[in-house]
Amino acid sequence: MFRKEIYTARRAKLKQTTGSGLLLFLGNNESGMNYADNTYHFRQDSTFLYFFGLAYAGLNAVIDIDHDKEIIFGDELTMDAIVWMGIQPTLREKGENAGITDIRPSAAIADYLKSAVQGKQTIHYLPVYRAEHQVKLLTWLDIYPGAEKPSLPFILGVVNQRNYKSAEEIAEIDKACIVTADMHLTAMRMVRPGIRESEVAAAVAEVAYSNNYQLSFPIIATINGQTLHNHYHGNLIKSGDMLLLDAGAETEMGYAGDMSSTIPADSQFTTRQKEIYDIAVASHEAAVNAIRPGILFEEVYDLSARVIMEGLKDLGFVKGDPSEAVRAGAHALFFPCGLGHMMGLDVHDMENLGEVYVGYDGRPKSTQFGRKSLRLGRKLEPGFVLTIEPGIYFIPELIDLWRSRQEFAEFINYEKVATYKDFSGIRNEEDYLITETGSRLLGKKIPLHTNEVEALR
Repeated sequence: MFRKEIYTARRAKLKQTTGSGLLLFLGNNESGMNYADNTYHFRQDSTFLYFFGLAYAGLNAVIDIDHDKEIIFGDELTMDAIVWMGIQPTLREKGENAGITDIRPSAAIADYLKSAVQGKQTIHYLPVYRAEHQVKLLTWLDIYPGAEKPSLPFILGVVNQRNYKSAEEIAEIDKACIVTADMHLTAMRMVRPGIRESEVAAAVAEVAYSNNYQLSFPIIATINGQTLHNHYHGNLIKSGDMLLLDAGAETEMGYAGDMSSTIPADSQFTTRQKEIYDIAVASHEAAVNAIRPGILFEEVYDLSARVIMEGLKDLGFVKGDPSEAVRAGAHALFFPCGLGHMMGLDVHDMENLGEVYVGYDGRPKSTQFGRKSLRLGRKLEPGFVLTIEPGIYFIPELIDLWRSRQEFAEFINYEKVATYKDFSGIRNEEDYLITETGSRLLGKKIPLHTNEVEALR
């Protein structure tokens, strides 16, 4: 945890911005994987962590703005729990660590919320993402699953604090990114023909766990990089393949790193691989050089897409004006995802609170294929932490569909594209902090150019 004064100040600011009512914080419980006592790795709700710092199961909290109360609800461990799981701080000690002295039993929250409803208080809660949260709302507030109405003032209050990372948070994210870089360096040194994707994934995970970190998301380690989020690890790596690794570490305090790298199975990239890889790197570096306070991130996305289309035009995949192709949306055949996303306590920071608020400052998102997957489009500001991750993908099913419809035939040479349906995909990703004057790489640099990658092979 950070110092308790940090959590106290965060809550004070949230009370001021929300103004009135009662803020309900739904903490997470243990979740059974295939029976009750065989649980998934416990992870506290990120907003609960941000305002209270307590990474323990079974806690909920309220900030009653109208009555100037901050309360944590939970239960002390029984002796049976201590025997099986070990001791924890007492609830009183947990509360003191968060700067809270009002501690009540878990069961007391029902009556407290009932009184709030009877007193006609506004009860603010955030969008739910777990079934257990829906059960709590049903039990305490008679809100049926699917009928939730999350509080916009609460959402905006949280977003407008968590989007701006403090010096303490940046230090934590730097730690996550250093270990994340080591995960990728490990993979770059070990990938070779004849081993399975699972062996790479295991070695990458070991780096995180050996630092007493968790994974910030399930590892992507695949020779089928054309599938953007491919979590299958059963393929044998063969000569001529490339392995796309997307993996990150999460610190003990819950802060994430998120990087991607594309590694040839052989000691060197083939000519065909290098040509496409170099275009992806040019797009990546153009985006990195452009990010700074005040620039609309959607403009950076357009720049990165244009560099991809210019490079592909030089190779004969694309025709016409690359800028016009990007405006029309033709680039999404090769670049159907976004350029980056906010990162912090969530690897896609606050994704459950709504991209339109986190990434677009309330502006509606585009509905254009490809562009609609851009999670971040707002003007960049100092304190933002984000990823840069353009990619080039040859997705056979998408190529066949667009070719059958002659989508953007004025921009795409389908005869040439069809010969690359076996290519897979390329993505390289780094994490950046927006500073007062520009940006700063978080963590440490991992090889990006082909000669740098090959030097580790």
